[in-house]
Amino acid sequence: MKTAAIIPVKTFSNAKTRLGLPLNQIEKICKIMLEEILQTLSISPQIDEIIIVSQDQTALNISKKFGAVQIIDKNETGVNNAVSLADEYLLKNNFETSIVFPQDIPYLKTQDIDFILKFKGEKNFAIIVPSRRFDGTNALVRNPVNLMKTHYDEDSYKIHMSVAKEKTRDVSMVFSKRIMWDVDNLEDLKFLLTQNEKPAFSKKIHDVLELDG
Repeated sequence: MKTAAIIPVKTFSNAKTRLGLPLNQIEKICKIMLEEILQTLSISPQIDEIIIVSQDQTALNISKKFGAVQIIDKNETGVNNAVSLADEYLLKNNFETSIVFPQDIPYLKTQDIDFILKFKGEKNFAIIVPSRRFDGTNALVRNPVNLMKTHYDEDSYKIHMSVAKEKTRDVSMVFSKRIMWDVDNLEDLKFLLTQNEKPAFSKKIHDVLELDG
């Protein structure tokens, strides 16, 4: 089953404004988080290709180190459009399954990908991992890749569950804590730093906050 990971990446200078931090800190944190998730995806035996959709040149340069396919989102009109651009590429290249991940789940590990894919069917299935607050979607698995359109930024978890059930009977809601831990605001970031999951990553974030704070 040919599987791709899709990562839409908003321009760093426009991202994570709810962190309430200086722009230089936000940009550095975004870079560190993107590098972390790309590193994990690049060593996952479940992922055949990584697709990054962005117009941010720094993000695209980072993705080169991990062999990601780059799709330029010239207009940056939102996550849903970014995913649709990736879908077009995947359909042309005969991918069967896609997993949409946000860039802000840095504690993702390869075993988390293994775990959620245990719930996959043979065909026509969806797997949805909600965010920690159950208001977003932190992993969306679709087979085929165009099984359903995405509805990010719209209380997406509930909508994705509803739309998926209209398209197939094989829909799984899966809880995976490290995937559910995203970074929307400073409270989320502080929460992540209290978890003993990836000490090297945590140190990088601490260094950014201390050196620039």
